Amino acid sequence: MELMTKSPLQIARGSYQPKMPAVLKGHVVLKEGAATQSVADQEEIKQLFPNTYGMPLITFEAGEAKAHPAVNVGVILSGGQAPGGHNVISGLYDGLKALNPENKLYGFLGGPSGLVDHKYIELTGKVIDEYRNTGGFDIIGSGRTKLEETEQYEKGAEICRQLGIKAIVIIGGDDSNTNACVLAEYYKQKNYGIQVIGCPKTIDGDLKNEMIETSFGFDTACKVYSELIGNIQRDANSAKKYWHFIRLMGRSASHIALECALQSQPNMCIISEEVEAKNMTLNDIVEQIVDVIVARANAGLNFGTVLIPEGLIEFIPAMKRLIAELNDLLAHNEDFNALETDDEKRQYVKGMLSPESSQVYRDLPKGIARQLTLDRDPHGNVQVSLIETEKLLIEMAAKRLAKLKAEGKYKGKFSPLSHFFGYEGRCAIPSNFDADYTYSLGYTAAILISEGKTGYMSSVRNLTAPADQWIAGGVPITMMMNMERRNGKMKPVIQKALVRLDGAPFKYFEKHRKSWADENFSYIYPGPIQYYGPAEVCDQPSKTLLLEQGK
Repeated sequence: MELMTKSPLQIARGSYQPKMPAVLKGHVVLKEGAATQSVADQEEIKQLFPNTYGMPLITFEAGEAKAHPAVNVGVILSGGQAPGGHNVISGLYDGLKALNPENKLYGFLGGPSGLVDHKYIELTGKVIDEYRNTGGFDIIGSGRTKLEETEQYEKGAEICRQLGIKAIVIIGGDDSNTNACVLAEYYKQKNYGIQVIGCPKTIDGDLKNEMIETSFGFDTACKVYSELIGNIQRDANSAKKYWHFIRLMGRSASHIALECALQSQPNMCIISEEVEAKNMTLNDIVEQIVDVIVARANAGLNFGTVLIPEGLIEFIPAMKRLIAELNDLLAHNEDFNALETDDEKRQYVKGMLSPESSQVYRDLPKGIARQLTLDRDPHGNVQVSLIETEKLLIEMAAKRLAKLKAEGKYKGKFSPLSHFFGYEGRCAIPSNFDADYTYSLGYTAAILISEGKTGYMSSVRNLTAPADQWIAGGVPITMMMNMERRNGKMKPVIQKALVRLDGAPFKYFEKHRKSWADENFSYIYPGPIQYYGPAEVCDQPSKTLLLEQGK
C-alpha cells in the first residue's frame, strides 16, 4: 500500500475531529431491549440462523469504567465504494485503542477475498492518520467476492487463528451484510470464538429501516451529484438552448434521483417506484416528458433538466415482462444464434414474443432493441444496467416532438444532451455528516466487539439531531432479513428499501414537482459540499432524512 500525496484540502480535512454521540465519549454499558424477529419469513429465517436469530436490540448508556482484555480485530471493505469508508475504519481503530491500547486492527486486502486468500496488513496509527476524513476505499481496497461457501468460512477462520483475530467487521451493503450474518452464524455454530459485526454502506440509500436511518455515503454522493445538476441548470438557464437528460446511479431504488430532485428542483424527475405502481409504459413516460418540453417551449423556454434513475427499465412493467421473455427465448437458442443479420434477428424475435411484448419491442428504437438481444451476461440474461436509458428517452422524445411539430402542435427547438453521474460521487471526500456518521459507526462497532456481540450491525440513530444527541447501539442483522429468489433458489437476504410512495420525501416531491416544471424558474444551485461554516450550512443531513423525521 502506497501512502498518498495530499492536497491542501486533504491536509486541512485530516485535522478535522469528527463529532460523535456524547455516550461514546465516556465509559459505556449496554442496555438490551426486547427480542427481535425478521421483517418477514420468520420461521424460515429462524431455522437458517438458530444461533443469531431473535437477539435483542442494543443501545449504549453511560456506565462505569471496566477493564477490557486485548483483542485483535480484522476489517473488510466490501462492494462498491462509498464516501466515509475510511472514517469507519478510523473510528473502529480509535475505539479499539480507547478500550485497550494493546488492541490491534488488521485490514484484509481487496475485499472479502483478502480474508479467504490470507492477504492483509496491520493498520497502525501511522497508516490510519493518512486516510482520516478522505474518500475512497484505497486504504485496503474492496471487492465483490461473496462469502457463501464452507471452504471460504474455514479459510477465514484459519487466518483469524494465525493472527489471533477475535472479531471481523464487514463494511458493506445489503448483500455484504447478509454475508456477514451468515459468517457470524457459522462461526457461532462452530464455537470458533470469532465475532462478526456489520456496518451499513451504500450510496444507493436502499439499506435502511427503523434502526438504520440511512446508509453511509448516500449524503455525500447526493450532494456531489446535486452540485453537478445545479451547475448544469445554471448553464441551461444561461445558454437557454439545451435539454439535459441526467441518469443517476442507483441500481434498483430511486432514492438518489429523489434526493437530488429535492436538492436541485429539476423540471422533471422520474421515480421508478411510481412508474411501477401506476403500471406505466415507456410511451407513458415519454409522453410526460414531452408534455413538459412543449409547455416550456410555449413559454419560450427551450431548455430544462430531466433526472432519470439508473434502474428505471426494470420498473416498467411491460419492459420487465419483455426482458423476462427475451431471457427465456434467447437462452441457448441455436436457431437465433445461427441468424446472420440484425434484421433477421429482429424479425425472429418479434415473431416469437407474446403480442404485448412484441408491440413493446417494435416501439423501441432499433439500437436499444438490438442491445436487448445481443448484449447478454454469462447466464444469458439481458444486461439491463448497460442500457443508456437517458439516450433511449431522448430518441423517443425527439421522435414524438417531430410528429407534434409536423402537426403544428409544437414550435420549439429540442437540443438534448445526455449525462450519467455515478463514479463522480462514490469516492468524494465525505461531507461533515458522513464523516461524523461513519466515524461513529466504527467506534460503535468497537464497543459491540468489546462486549462480545456477534451477528449485529452497528447502528447510530436520531441523525437529524446534533451529533452529541445521536443514539448508538446495535441491531441484529437477522431482524432485517426476508427470503428472496436469487439465481433460481430461495435465499435469506436483507430486505431492500425502495422509495415509499406514501413517505414524506416523495409526498413533498409530488406536491411541488409541477411548479418546478413551469416557466417560473425554480432551480436550486446547491453548490459544492461545505466543510467549514455555520452548522445549518455544513452539518445538515440529506433532505430525505429530514423529511422522513418530520424536520
